[in-house]
Order: sequence, then structure tokens, then C-alpha cells
Amino acid sequence: MAKINLLVNLPEGFFRTPALEPIFQRMETFAALRKTSHNMPEEIREDLAWADAVLMWSWPKLDDDLLDAAPKLQMAAQLDVSQSAGQVAIKRGFPVSQGRHAWSPAVAELALGLMLSTLRKISSYHMAMRAGTEQWVGSFPDSIDPQERQLTGRAVGIIGLGGVGRRLAELLGPFHVDLRVYDPFLPDGVAEQYNGRRGELMDLMKNSEVVVLCAASNAGTKHLLGREQIDAMPAGAVLVNVARAALVDTDALVDRLKRNDLYAAVDVFDKEPTPADHPLRKLPNAFLTPHRAGGVMESVQRILTMLVDDLEAHLAGKPRRHPLTEAMIPSLDA
Repeated sequence: MAKINLLVNLPEGFFRTPALEPIFQRMETFAALRKTSHNMPEEIREDLAWADAVLMWSWPKLDDDLLDAAPKLQMAAQLDVSQSAGQVAIKRGFPVSQGRHAWSPAVAELALGLMLSTLRKISSYHMAMRAGTEQWVGSFPDSIDPQERQLTGRAVGIIGLGGVGRRLAELLGPFHVDLRVYDPFLPDGVAEQYNGRRGELMDLMKNSEVVVLCAASNAGTKHLLGREQIDAMPAGAVLVNVARAALVDTDALVDRLKRNDLYAAVDVFDKEPTPADHPLRKLPNAFLTPHRAGGVMESVQRILTMLVDDLEAHLAGKPRRHPLTEAMIPSLDA
């Protein structure tokens, strides 16, 4: 069978990473590869017209203009898809496979780690031990910090029960948490499959000791957690954001944290890299990671393998395992 022309448009680092070489070698068994790192529509247009298929992230967005200029293009295999590009593909009946759920296992694991670290004060103890400023329990048990708590049995709220939220719910199973879920697009009965109960956002915010954001960032979720929602959280609660910064009103979060009656674990920020003088850096009850939730090498290997599997299935006339569907559109980022 003749090889197809496969355009692989990804950041340059993908092509320099030894761990990914076997996946590119696999692509070369069925395709002539053209490797590019275009960011703008005018840059990718000519290469897209050459291609029979494209493997890419979510940019440049495959809109009607670019697809009209690529008459040979049979399929797109994408690490992620925007809402607008997804709507174009569905309208045209253009096959797209998307691998965004490949990030879910790693994101859910970091969310669990941040929950445990914040509740048990693991990073605070570590930093104090490094600095030699730790305080040992001198009188047991009356000098134990009551804000150090176990996760087991806590009331936990998950906002967004997509791939990340569902994997996190699975991981929480052995902790026997009281699980609440807010997700307006969730089909009936799904929350119950994870021993959770679906409810309204304000109920979740008022009654959860730990709240984890796992939702997409789009017009419907911008500042989903504003001042009213953040102020509704009970004293001593923990807010974990491993989703997108735009879901949270950062100013409102900073103001609540300054009252020193809330904890936050944040992996995503309005501006990245985050400025050195960002107020969250100065708050001892804010625990920060530099957008590391999904980005382990296993995630990258998994997502490329998923997409290559679907490319091969499409060429063989077999069903793809990761097709973009219309039902997925609300869960995509803008």
C-alpha cells in the first residue's frame, strides 16, 4: 500500500525527544512525514495542502478557510481541539481524532497529590525542615495543628466530571470521601457510578471541605468561581485548580486567602510564566506548581500513540477509538 503524506505540526521539542523516536519511526512505516512547527494559519497553509492527513495540537485552528485550501486532507489527529474548530469539523463531516484524555491520568494524580499535600501540610513541613525552622510536637496531642487533616472521609467537590474528574473520582475511591459533583453537561447517572451525587455549584462550594476544578475553559466557564463562590467556601477549606486559570477570579481568591481561612493549591495561572511579584507567591496558604499537572513523558507517549492508532485505523477502514463527536463540544476549551 502506498504511503500517505502525513504532516506532523508540533512544537520543535517533540522532534528532539529521544523517548518519542519509536513513535515517529512507526509513523514512517505508513507515511511520508513532513515535520513542521507552524503557529499561524498562513504558515501552515502550503504544507496542509500537501498532506493527506495531519497530526497536530490545536493550533493553527482548522477553520473552513484552511480546510478549503487542503482538498487532499482526509483526517486530522489532534492532541486537543478547540470548540470552534470542533464545530467546523462536525459541520463538515470531517473526521478528527482527539487525544486530550491522554492527559487525564497524570492531571488526576497531581490533583490527588495536591489535596494530600495541602491537607497534611507536606510541602510546608518540607520547606521548614530545609530551612531548619520546623516545629516539633512538644505536648501530645494538644499541640497538634487542627488544620492538618486526613483526606479520608472528607467532603470533596469536583467541578467538571470529564476525563480528569472521572479519573480523580476513581482515585478517591479508597479514601471513602463524601463526593459532590457539579457538571451541567453530565448525563444522568454518571456521578452515581463514581459514588458521587450531582448538584448545584453553590451547594458544592458551601458544603465541600476540598473543591477541585477539572472543567474546560470556555465562554461558559470564565470566572465560574467568582467572589461569591469563593467566599461561600467554609473556613479551612481547600481549593485545588488543575484545570485553567480563567475558571477562577484570581483577585477574589487572593483576597480570601489573605483572610487566612482558606487554602489553595494552584497549578495554572492567568499569565505563564507567572511574574515573580505575583501575590499568590507571597501567601503561605497558597501552594503552587508551575503548570505541571499533565506534562509527564508518559502523557506525551500515550497521546501520540492514541493518535497514531487512529490514523492507522482510518487508513485500514476500521473504527477509530478516539473520534471527536458533537457531544464533546461543550467540554472543549474555547
